[in-house]
Amino acid sequence: MAPAKRPALPAADTVTDVRDVEIYPRAPSGALPQYDWDNAPEGLLTRRQLRAAGLRPGGHDPVGELKCRRCSYRPDTECTHRKPALFDRDLAKPKLRMTLAKEEALDKAMAARQTCPECGRRYHHCLQAAVLHWMQHTSRPAKSLSCS
Repeated sequence: MAPAKRPALPAADTVTDVRDVEIYPRAPSGALPQYDWDNAPEGLLTRRQLRAAGLRPGGHDPVGELKCRRCSYRPDTECTHRKPALFDRDLAKPKLRMTLAKEEALDKAMAARQTCPECGRRYHHCLQAAVLHWMQHTSRPAKSLSCS
């Protein structure tokens, strides 16, 4: 007995019953949905909340925005202030741990920012670029430029 022939599948562009469904719908303009300050859906977290939970966004785009506290009490107005982005907890990844190589690279970068180019002394704070530029290009006598 010969196997039964399968019907041919329609071309990908002729399929009409498949829809792309978004869990968090966007506005017609493509903007992210905005939620009031204390009314964000479960599973949506800000960057700080993700960090406190030991997570990171993991390269995914935000799925919503929070209105600021002030604009949350004005439902018919658009919030024009800075809005924290909301990320989906299910798409988040664990935070990356600090390795010895990363720590060494960070220490080298901080040493370059904290070391005086005149005397080579490393300070506990970052030296401002403007101060370093002034120290290198000032016309004052060399005695007043020393970092003693």
